[in-house]
Amino acid sequence: MTKRFSTSRLLSFLTYGVTTSMGLILLIYPFLFPAITQKSTLGQARLTEMPLLLTLLLALCLVVLLYEVQGQAVDTKLIALLGILVAINSALRFMEVAIPGPAGFSPIFFLIILTGYVFGGRFGFLLGVLTIFVSAIVTGGVGPWLPSQMFAAGWVGMSAPLCRPLVNKLDGEGKISEVIILAVFGALWGLGYGVVMNLWTWPFIAGPADQYWQAGISWVETLQRYGAYYLITSLAWDFIRAAGNFLLILLLGSPTLIALRRFKHRFTFTYRSSYSQGSKLDQKGDTT
Repeated sequence: MTKRFSTSRLLSFLTYGVTTSMGLILLIYPFLFPAITQKSTLGQARLTEMPLLLTLLLALCLVVLLYEVQGQAVDTKLIALLGILVAINSALRFMEVAIPGPAGFSPIFFLIILTGYVFGGRFGFLLGVLTIFVSAIVTGGVGPWLPSQMFAAGWVGMSAPLCRPLVNKLDGEGKISEVIILAVFGALWGLGYGVVMNLWTWPFIAGPADQYWQAGISWVETLQRYGAYYLITSLAWDFIRAAGNFLLILLLGSPTLIALRRFKHRFTFTYRSSYSQGSKLDQKGDTT
């Protein structure tokens, strides 16, 4: 038990560390190596990166899933649940494309945030990455932007457990305060998702000097220009996503959390029962 727990913690650390490092490097390398940016258009740069990034992300997901399959029955049931949730979220994204709603709004972050919060960051990361990948294939949304969407959605689910300390401090589990905290978290990520996605494209595009990046400008001016660009081109779009996340979690968060926790408790009970029976059989074998 202790060894498995330690291995699980190590795997979580590696998942968080590798994905965060990969994502941050890809976000900032155009600013650190401007020569690459100046010689490449947006399509050339990101399209060249796409095969490698997709391979690395899916390989990381496969490693995590293979590890879970090697574990107890509880883990295989969680994988089955993950598959169901990915299918549901992919269907929601298909509906979003087929029946367009308010610009910027997407229902997929609702489940990514709540499942990451209940089942842990590793589960949330997998749900975010696989939802974007599967739904992109279903909706025909495969393109140079796909890896960045997968990274960003994975980070949304991976960071959801950060809400737990505040919920615990307020003794809010199962109460409206827990739902409000998660709703605010969803709203923040509604804006943050747009910030990340813009950074993937911004260094490679050109426009008014006060809104676009140029090699040689200071980091302060870079932030000022990006802020101006974001306010003009993206804030209204992302605000609708943030408001949608907030309202969905506020309205449907409580029953969804109850359902997810019911699954979690049932899986935990099954695991403990199996472990207890196994221990008794081992003890019986030792006495014969």
